[in-house]
Amino acid sequence: MAIDLIGMILCGGHGKRLRPFTDEIPKSLLEIKEGYTILERQLFGYGSAGFDRVYLLTGYLSEKIEEKIGSNYKGMKIEYVVEDEPLGTLNAIRLGMERAGEDAMISNGDVVTDLNLRMMCKKFQGSNCLASIFAVKMRSPYGLIILKNGLIERFEEKPILEHYINGGFYCLRKETLDLLEEYKVGNIEKTAFPRLAQSRQLTYFIDDNPFWVAIDTLKDLEEAREEYKNRVDKPWGYEKMLTLSDEKMEKELFIMAGHQTSYHYHEIRDETLHIVKGSGYVEFEKNRERFIKGDAIRIKPNTPHTIIAEENTLIMEVSTPHPDDVVRLRDFYRMR
Repeated sequence: MAIDLIGMILCGGHGKRLRPFTDEIPKSLLEIKEGYTILERQLFGYGSAGFDRVYLLTGYLSEKIEEKIGSNYKGMKIEYVVEDEPLGTLNAIRLGMERAGEDAMISNGDVVTDLNLRMMCKKFQGSNCLASIFAVKMRSPYGLIILKNGLIERFEEKPILEHYINGGFYCLRKETLDLLEEYKVGNIEKTAFPRLAQSRQLTYFIDDNPFWVAIDTLKDLEEAREEYKNRVDKPWGYEKMLTLSDEKMEKELFIMAGHQTSYHYHEIRDETLHIVKGSGYVEFEKNRERFIKGDAIRIKPNTPHTIIAEENTLIMEVSTPHPDDVVRLRDFYRMR
């Protein structure tokens, strides 16, 4: 499914709090796993969602990014807009919007997330607003103590709070360019966005608790790298190897709402899908089996099937230990 927006990624910052790692490479080229950078994670997400073109809004060490990514990433056209002098996110976005001349999805180049880009774009395109922000629940930077009746009842280690913060992904209509021209410098969150909110032209998108981290410090980078141990991104979400022994294999599968796995089968693998959260169905050759949280579906060898998520779906897959036993019959996506 093609997306009618242009993608843009802000990747011109210096990443000063990540020195010495960013002394010779830009922050967006830091690896979250071997051979896989923050920028490549974002590009994979854009391509999987159906974007045909992405502009990289660069500045600091821009030549390193162009050398790494080039003009094409897995079938997506890549173009560069270089900001010669760092004047804030608004100026970089303004330069990108001037070049593209189209509606755009824009992301901060230091965010690693499982955000459903396709759904965010769809909701934005169905609205009458000029802009949209991905809103993500804030995680407390500190552990909390819960007080009750003069006693400490319990401890909560850096819980998710009932407050939302800017998740670093935005959709903008081309008509916002006039507003961007009024400011030209500064951060868009402190200039254009408050004006759009005041005029009731700024909407938001909330996803169902996807993984999210903005990499500003070494601790953030370590969190992303911990998440990506034994994890492989897929166009529909991800799979994560949890256990592999002579007796069994356990995987965690995350499938984004509105996405599906390839139509495939296993020659000898016998597996059971335990639905941890979400809903959808498994489509077989002649029938489909719906699932909700708590269900378990067994899939025997030589049974072609695809898993389709209607909501963000988390699955614990328990099977015989045959990790390479996958025969693809049909893909429903262009990225691999």
